[in-house]
Amino acid sequence: MSKRLEGKVAVITGGGGVGQAIVEKFVREGATVAVVDFSQANLDLTMKAIEALGGTGMGVLTDVSNEQAVIDMAAAVAKAYGKIDVLVNTAAVPDPTAALIDLKLEDWNKIFAVDLVGTMLCSREVVRLMIPAKSGAIINIGAEGGRAGDGRGGYPMRAGYCSAKMGVIGLTETLSREVGKDGIRVNCVSPAGVNGERFRTVVIGGRAKAQGISYEAALADEVSKYSLGRVVEPMEIANLVAFLASDEASGITGQTIPVNCGLHW
Repeated sequence: MSKRLEGKVAVITGGGGVGQAIVEKFVREGATVAVVDFSQANLDLTMKAIEALGGTGMGVLTDVSNEQAVIDMAAAVAKAYGKIDVLVNTAAVPDPTAALIDLKLEDWNKIFAVDLVGTMLCSREVVRLMIPAKSGAIINIGAEGGRAGDGRGGYPMRAGYCSAKMGVIGLTETLSREVGKDGIRVNCVSPAGVNGERFRTVVIGGRAKAQGISYEAALADEVSKYSLGRVVEPMEIANLVAFLASDEASGITGQTIPVNCGLHW
């Protein structure tokens, strides 16, 4: 039986956490993966994981908020493999947990530079390579805190994060309409809390500190909002991303699809 992503070349930004889970899933599904990260340590760990799975790929040290660096990255991947079939925009920065009145402009700008500007730059450069091929799939990683219009938008004490992710969703919908005629699909996966170091330190630890409550109390309050009684596992996000990247999702574009364990605010 052929693998779901056999023969496809994928660029995945953000080599740690959710990004690493996506990389591992793509390798198992037969893709050649170019991992993009600003941390050499993250790249080294992820490349070791690719090697352990018997996959092929390359690591590209890149700051996705830097325009020239992204241009160079896309050119390097295209030169190495001759094409880019899939782009997954996962790169993000840990954002401070703070009320808006306490949020520093430099922190706000950094969140937007990586989470939103980085997504735009990578999408722009990869789309330029996909258009002549008349095919391609882009999957952006949004967030339930960034969904608007359905009662889920907004996440107290994380204004920068939510605002940037709302921008990612808007970019997804707009770009999907621009490039649909070129056979390129653009979708967004919207996770709720994801089990991992960032969730423990930023979401729960940060909220506990900001509210003056214990870590255990903050965690219990968060988990109570999920129908499944738990937060999302990274591989649950990776499974959906792999589906959206595959030909099985050929009729899906311009959508924001939640993976949220039944989050109800």
